[in-house]
Amino acid sequence: MADEMVRRAQSFVNAFYGSRIGMTVEEDGKTGWPTMYALTRALQLELGITSLSNSFGPTTLSALAAKYPSLNSGNIPSENFCKIIQSALYCKGYDGGSLDGVYNPGVQAGITKLKTDMGITGLSPGSDLTPKVFKALLNMDAYVSVNSGSNAIRSVQQWLNSRYLNRKDFFVIPCDGHNSRDVARSMLLAIQYELGMADGVANGVFGPGSQAGVKSHPVSPGTSGTWVSLFSAAMILNDQPVAFTDTFDSAMAGVVRNFQSFVGLPATGNGDFSTWASLLVSYGDQARKGAACDCVTRITPARAAALKAEGITYVGRYLTNPLVPSPDHLPEKMIQEGELQTIVDAGLRCFPIYQTYGRNASNFTYMAGRTAGQAAVNAALDHGFKLGTRIFFAVDFDAMDSDITSSVLPHFKGIQDALADDGNRFQIGVYGPRNVCARVAKAGHSTASFVSDMSYGFSGNYGYPLPADWAYDQIVTRKVGTGAGEIEIDNNIASGRDTGQGSFNPPRPVKPDTRLDASVIEAMKTDVGKYMESIGYANDGGLYSYQHWKCFQSTVVDHDDLITELSNRYNLRKALVQTSAYWEMRHINPADQAFWETIIVTFNTTGHFEDSSTGIAKQRGAALVGAWNYCLRQGLITGRAISDPTSDQDKYNLWKSAYDSETFDITSVFLVHMWDIAGKPLGDDKSPAMRGPRLDYVDEEIYDILRRYQGPGDVAYPEAKKRMGLYYVMEKYNAISRNL
Repeated sequence: MADEMVRRAQSFVNAFYGSRIGMTVEEDGKTGWPTMYALTRALQLELGITSLSNSFGPTTLSALAAKYPSLNSGNIPSENFCKIIQSALYCKGYDGGSLDGVYNPGVQAGITKLKTDMGITGLSPGSDLTPKVFKALLNMDAYVSVNSGSNAIRSVQQWLNSRYLNRKDFFVIPCDGHNSRDVARSMLLAIQYELGMADGVANGVFGPGSQAGVKSHPVSPGTSGTWVSLFSAAMILNDQPVAFTDTFDSAMAGVVRNFQSFVGLPATGNGDFSTWASLLVSYGDQARKGAACDCVTRITPARAAALKAEGITYVGRYLTNPLVPSPDHLPEKMIQEGELQTIVDAGLRCFPIYQTYGRNASNFTYMAGRTAGQAAVNAALDHGFKLGTRIFFAVDFDAMDSDITSSVLPHFKGIQDALADDGNRFQIGVYGPRNVCARVAKAGHSTASFVSDMSYGFSGNYGYPLPADWAYDQIVTRKVGTGAGEIEIDNNIASGRDTGQGSFNPPRPVKPDTRLDASVIEAMKTDVGKYMESIGYANDGGLYSYQHWKCFQSTVVDHDDLITELSNRYNLRKALVQTSAYWEMRHINPADQAFWETIIVTFNTTGHFEDSSTGIAKQRGAALVGAWNYCLRQGLITGRAISDPTSDQDKYNLWKSAYDSETFDITSVFLVHMWDIAGKPLGDDKSPAMRGPRLDYVDEEIYDILRRYQGPGDVAYPEAKKRMGLYYVMEKYNAISRNL
């Protein structure tokens, strides 16, 4: 909702400072970071700072402290300086009087109320504005409860401000009733201050000094004082139902026991080091030995014995390795042949992890989720995981809350829809920071969490409690075993919510494709249609020329014998050709067909050939010449002479064959893929050669083959990601057929 005083503040900063601070803000009456940035820059200008910044950093703070350690009605340098204060008060929701440039009673009341909400009136009574409070005035933190904030957490926040604000590196933290990164760091600073660390030494990091200090300050029933206050504060910030108190009583001991049981610690009811650590940092006490691990190294018999001796029961292994082998490639990241049997023989269990490109938000979309879901199911079946297994899908980056909303949640909805369309044969788990896991679970997209707590600096871990549905808690990387048994693992605490699998079906070997079994065709047609609908293509064709059923019939069913024969001949998966042909046919529209007729008439009357993609697989004459010439020269096909790439007649002849014959189109898809894999030699848009034709291409290679078919243009890259999802649906049913 727009606020008139905020609008006036925006108008003021634009009018008096806009051209001088390098920015203007929208005068919409709504508080936001742009307005706060503009006011910060305006203050810097008033302080004589020449290099302006959106950040109220050390330079701004020291300049303000040096010139104006306390601002009040008798110490305001100028009207505009005061208007900056008044504008900031409006944006924070406090009274600033009229925008008159006077430190008037309204401003004084607003500052007093602000400091009361911060909990610092004991340190800074009255209405004077001090540098750290000014810094807090120019950010978006709230000092009143917002969004159903916890009163208990707000009391902790105010107490921390009141006790430590005068320390050099402690700044006003929000008092909004919610834990956060800044609040979690302030707790560590408080611990360090109470341990006697000096300013400049205390840094908010749970390092060796802090750990040693906490070990010397256990709390238990009967203990009282500041350390109990800190302990109860830490409990509250972890959503534990205790009172904020300086006395450790039996009621607190009961809650502590519950917390310890929840996080996998001995339930003593005492605040020992391990309990302190679990409250203060996401990874907790890294000296703990968990019963689970995950690794990117093959489990050999010797390594399995080392894990068993270490107390490991559950081993997380990756279903796929999406990257092409290279010097920095992890060759054993994916489950290796015979490895699951080795795990079983050692009395261990395995839980599967699916990860492809999970390092930033752009890799997470609904469409990518659908692709990941079906790809993971296919891979799980290939390895022999039994139905009902939970697959943990990875979110391995520092996802902001906004990233989770805009990218991660749609991605997991795609995974959920893909697995539902697959018959819910497997369960969905999520791997990621605490906030990712909690929000994916709350949205109903997962059934258990594998928490990347080792990444304690991630925003999604800092200031968030351990998710209620945690199954595995990743806390430290360590090496175990010696000699041939040595292996580096991420050690995980196991809650028992997920136990992986202790026996497996025989793995599905890599073998040639066969004809589609009649029993799968109808289900395949339905699933392909559902996938296309999920990315915006109506089954009735919409504005395109052909409906889903017709495209499926023409590109999958009618030519299955030919596709199977060519797949075996060229050592390429049928799904690659089915995907390329189906996708292109779905994109034929009436304008395309009209243009093709024009091309034919023009060539027959003038001899001039204007190239354009044609046929059910939408192939251009020039591409057909390049692909057929390459394959003829390589002896991959016979029965046609080499074409002249400069001849309109030769290009038209191949183009017209594609226009006339679906059999020619399907054959040409194989040939174009073979040409693309070789790097399009003698073509206009050469690419690096790929590994030769094979049945076990990894994700990166499948994507590249599908992308190259469409061409080098920028549009081909996002379109190929859509084709990937279609590929895995096609491959699902081809895999079923060849393994019957």
